[in-house]
Amino acid sequence: MPKTGIVLLNLGGPDSLQAVRPFLTRLFSDREIIKLPGGPIGQFFIGRIIAYSRTKEVQENYAHIGGSSPIVRWSTLQGRGLAERLRARGHDVEFALAMRYWHPTTDEALDQLERAGCDRLLALTMYPHYSVATTGSSVAELRRVLKRRGSRLPLETIEAWYDHPGYLDAMAAPLRQLMTSLPSGMKPTILISAHGLPQHFIDDGDPYCDHIKATMAGLLARVPETAGLPLILAYQSRVGPVPWIGPSTEETIIRLGAEGVKEVVVVSISFVSDHIETLYEIDQQYGDLARQRGITTFVRAAALNDDPRFLEALAAIVEPRLAAPAISAAVMPGVPVSASR
Repeated sequence: MPKTGIVLLNLGGPDSLQAVRPFLTRLFSDREIIKLPGGPIGQFFIGRIIAYSRTKEVQENYAHIGGSSPIVRWSTLQGRGLAERLRARGHDVEFALAMRYWHPTTDEALDQLERAGCDRLLALTMYPHYSVATTGSSVAELRRVLKRRGSRLPLETIEAWYDHPGYLDAMAAPLRQLMTSLPSGMKPTILISAHGLPQHFIDDGDPYCDHIKATMAGLLARVPETAGLPLILAYQSRVGPVPWIGPSTEETIIRLGAEGVKEVVVVSISFVSDHIETLYEIDQQYGDLARQRGITTFVRAAALNDDPRFLEALAAIVEPRLAAPAISAAVMPGVPVSASR
């Protein structure tokens, strides 16, 4: 039986306040995630200017959640839980994290899996919804690194699983728990907050927004407590001098306050673990904004993190690919491979 190395792909986050600037520099230097004006040269200079100008603010944000990102800790627990479940079913697997803009890097992930004696690679995106800016960039980097290293390990990718039943069931559980904990008779507005994306990706045919809407429909269908309640989809985390998809979560909260809405339940639909966007941006920044605008109840459904239901879903997404013959790294780039089809 071949040993499969599962590469968990994610964005990553600074592991200290000192790491914030180099993390931001790597982020804003990548034209696959945000295209800044002026082509590659403009990207180089403007990206560094943005990283420099935002460093202090972002450091302060991370200070509010303990001084570093928890994304590696949660991703490690997710990978460990996934691997344990697959081994219990007789599969020979190892896992490693490949964070796009910080450590552990793609090179470090491949070092780990090669030392473990893996015969093939299976890249699993930890972004359920495909975008060129997220999964596309991470997969492209993985292929570049494999080519540079001269690796002969065959590679298969799982690049989207936004509509997988196990994932939707796992997402529904904390939302149902939250809804049933609210005072009887409360009819909150359901605010689905997804990570934003520069508009040009959608204009170029990126399926991200369609995937988000499909997840939203599948999720709410599993939570009957939300039936008939006001529902809004908004996008958070807008940065950089380019147009982004909207409406923004911040603008939406301001509007809801102006309309006299008093109760809001937030679902952070595009994140599979807690990190700066949930722990600070939603819970603290948006929570403060909501209260300032007269919203008296502003609560968020818990993130998936290492919830056993989510770990089971990941195993169900991956296991069918372990029985299939591995394919080479020459798979067509930029084409989403859905786990549910």
